Amino acid sequence: MIDRTTLRNTANYLREVRPIDPDELTQYVEGTDHPGVIKAALREEAFDLRLREREDGRFEPVDEDPVPQPGWAPSAIPDEVSFALEDVLVSKFGADWPVGDSGTALRTAIRRLKTDYLYGNDVEYDEVAALGYAIYHLPGYYAAIGYVLDALAENGLLDRTLRVLDVGAGVGGPALGLHDYLPDDAVVSYHAVEPSPAATVLERLLETTGQNFRSTIHRTTAEAAFGLGENDPDPSIGKPFDIVLFGNVLSELADPVAVCSAALDVLASDGSVVALAPADKETAMSLREVERAVTTRHETAPSVYAPTLRLWPNRTPDDRGWSFDVREDLDVPAFQRQLDVVATRAADDEPGEFVNVDVQFAYSILRPDGERRVDVRASADRCARMADAESHVTDRVNLLAVKLSHNLSDGDNAVYRVGDGSQSVDHYLVCTRETTLNRDLRVAAYGAVVFVENGLVLWNDDEGAYNIVVDDETVVDLVAP
Repeated sequence: MIDRTTLRNTANYLREVRPIDPDELTQYVEGTDHPGVIKAALREEAFDLRLREREDGRFEPVDEDPVPQPGWAPSAIPDEVSFALEDVLVSKFGADWPVGDSGTALRTAIRRLKTDYLYGNDVEYDEVAALGYAIYHLPGYYAAIGYVLDALAENGLLDRTLRVLDVGAGVGGPALGLHDYLPDDAVVSYHAVEPSPAATVLERLLETTGQNFRSTIHRTTAEAAFGLGENDPDPSIGKPFDIVLFGNVLSELADPVAVCSAALDVLASDGSVVALAPADKETAMSLREVERAVTTRHETAPSVYAPTLRLWPNRTPDDRGWSFDVREDLDVPAFQRQLDVVATRAADDEPGEFVNVDVQFAYSILRPDGERRVDVRASADRCARMADAESHVTDRVNLLAVKLSHNLSDGDNAVYRVGDGSQSVDHYLVCTRETTLNRDLRVAAYGAVVFVENGLVLWNDDEGAYNIVVDDETVVDLVAP
């Protein structure tokens, strides 16, 4: 057996001198004279030693600087991921997988998944459903996770060594996006919790990741992983984690609040719970309900890091919370095009029904250390609370607001959902006339904080919401991008 203490001590010494060569370590470490055994042991210790494996088989220290923003803006999923998924489809159904019974089964599965998500039904996965999910949803989630990680990277909150727990990992869209978002010199200990047949697809797609993205798949439920109910915690998962990720899974759990709370308990003190959901009304609102419940009930009182900042102290919003980001569409991957082309030959199939390259997603980032993406807070001497909007109807007021949508209008007047963390009903900024003094409202990104001066408060009875009119008497300033 290898003397692990000597291995670690020797590696720590050599790292300050030169790249660590497993051949050289055979001279110092007892238990074997085979460099392959030493290399395998170094791989197991590499994360704790902050070492990355190079292409030449040697190991070197991981850079101490945090992960920089990489300018994430993918136009398509990587070819190797697309090829890997097609390989799975061919292995399961043969080269003609888009046609015949297999094509029909996949299209039926995709239709069922779309309906279930739209109406908040329970979702069940067999092998065909997992492949249908991969065809339809993999590209969007691959892209979405990078945009969410940007919110952490912009403040230097992503280390180059990361322990990640992906709860309900599915077929791996967020995992693959995380891998490509991080720099080549990052080292990741990635643990996936996935009990369904999607784990088989995930296993194959993770083969496209690099050698410093070390993956373990736990084929168990979230409840079993965290030891909820009558379950004991899975000892193979361990803790603490830098990121606990929920990618389109909270809405499928029986008790998402309990599971998300348990995630906070295995999180490092400076870690993040990152939750993603589709932009669909039911799932996006469900995500926000979980966020609000956890932040008010969990003993650590985690902060909402992004995007729905609480701008007023000791306030929690109680509006519908339907908020989602929108980014540039991706190119249509070959596997979607193939299935859709075959589908359009049938009289009952509409062209484009099986193409999904929209990047639209709801998300929430929670942190136990109280960090927020921007440290901006409202004050009563400068602005009104949205919670008090009823008393300001037909008045002009000043507001501090988080922009929580892109333009929701197809008409002449731009409409943006906003919040300040105190609102009990929906609030919208309605721009009836753009000027140089209020154009920041349009150019501000999703999640930005703006100060609205002299906005006119009106009640919209049709929508059951407050409209704050932004006109030529209104000034909008970007406070935090």
